[in-house]
Amino acid sequence: MLEEVSKFLKTVDDLVWGIPLIVLILAVGLFLTIRLKGLQITKLPMAIKHLLANEKSGEEGEVSSFAALCTSLSATIGTGNIVGVATAIVEGGPGALFWMWLAAIVGTVTKYSECLLAVKYRVVAEDGHIIGGPFYYIENGMGKNWKWLGKVFAFFGVGVGLLGIGTFTQINGITSAVNNFFDANNQWTVDLFGRTYSWTVIIAGLILTVCVALVIIGGLHRISAVAQVIVPFMALTYVLAALVILVVNYAKIPAAIVEIVQSAFGVRAVAGGAMGTMIVAMQKGIARGIFSNEAGLGSAPIAAAAAKTESPVAQGLVSMMGTFIDTIIICTMTGLTIVITGSWNIKGLEGVAVTTRAFQEGLPISPQISAFILMLCLVFFAFTTILGWDYYSERCLEYLTGGKLQIVKAYRILYIFCVLIGPFMTVSAVWTIADIFNGLMAIPNLIAVVALNGVVVAETKKYLEKLKKAQYN
Repeated sequence: MLEEVSKFLKTVDDLVWGIPLIVLILAVGLFLTIRLKGLQITKLPMAIKHLLANEKSGEEGEVSSFAALCTSLSATIGTGNIVGVATAIVEGGPGALFWMWLAAIVGTVTKYSECLLAVKYRVVAEDGHIIGGPFYYIENGMGKNWKWLGKVFAFFGVGVGLLGIGTFTQINGITSAVNNFFDANNQWTVDLFGRTYSWTVIIAGLILTVCVALVIIGGLHRISAVAQVIVPFMALTYVLAALVILVVNYAKIPAAIVEIVQSAFGVRAVAGGAMGTMIVAMQKGIARGIFSNEAGLGSAPIAAAAAKTESPVAQGLVSMMGTFIDTIIICTMTGLTIVITGSWNIKGLEGVAVTTRAFQEGLPISPQISAFILMLCLVFFAFTTILGWDYYSERCLEYLTGGKLQIVKAYRILYIFCVLIGPFMTVSAVWTIADIFNGLMAIPNLIAVVALNGVVVAETKKYLEKLKKAQYN
């Protein structure tokens, strides 16, 4: 019976994250790119300027634009940037990285649009805190008759946070990484719940649970405060390590770029197999790119809605940098190190082992230290994802319950409990359900973004005209 349920869920998961959803997300991104005249490229310097600007007094919101971006990045920069990229390249070849770039380019304008809408249609709760996201731009932008669609999105959002993406999978990733580094042979073990676990899993799980509890009980302000410190630190550490690999192996970079492009279009495939190779690379790369940066899924707008900003457009520009940082910078770094060192093409290696091998081969230091650096990055990436998804799912639950904060506070305890038991959860069906919910979040969100694209265009035009007038005055 359980096996049949697992097979059914796997089928649904493959369907949800299959070609139809990928095509839908890409199509919306291309449509918005045309409507906004390539804003994600032409206004990138402006986005960087807004990101670096100091917040101004008198702006509505709970946290700074930078803090909102870090909160969003805390959820998007996760194990997918290390493990997911490796999996895509192993399964789809180096060409998967090219299609990942394409997903990021069109996804950037989708992220801009959904975060703009989140700020425009956000509301102030009775106690003064700000709440916004797809559920509110569906209800307030599309009209009360569409409130049910906002509820559907919120329901999926709670499911994703509690059932796996925010809890079980991340804490499992952390404890597994720690265990593989400190006690790979499981020499120090203890029997619990009828199974044998390494003490490193138990200790790491307890420490992480305490750290998570200390942060999320403090709410958004504490989550964003922690994110502002950890996210830049972990991203810079990882990027610097990858840069060292690229600098040491600089002579191999041109060949790697050529291999990525050729592989993307099946140029190196055997006769008659080019199209099939290209499709696999396209599917794996685009799917992993979307899954990594979450553009179109509707999660980032929940964080963006709380930002102190002069305009919805200004926050949209800042938020779209999240996709650029996540995929164009961090995923590219991972992908290039894997292609340059050839670790993707070694039989028997998969997931984090592929990236670990790339770091050990590429860094001019001992393999043990290289593995430690990657383990540390994995731990921080997964930890911040836990924090980010707690915030997302809390806001979804707040909308579902009509603002009953007592229920939200009780949910925090449940969320912490799920983190605590995460290392001992081995039911793959739970993760598959969370994966399905994650994909289904995108559908109501994309419907709203397309329906409200006229608002996005009008707001953008008005803001740019205002800036133009200010320059001449």
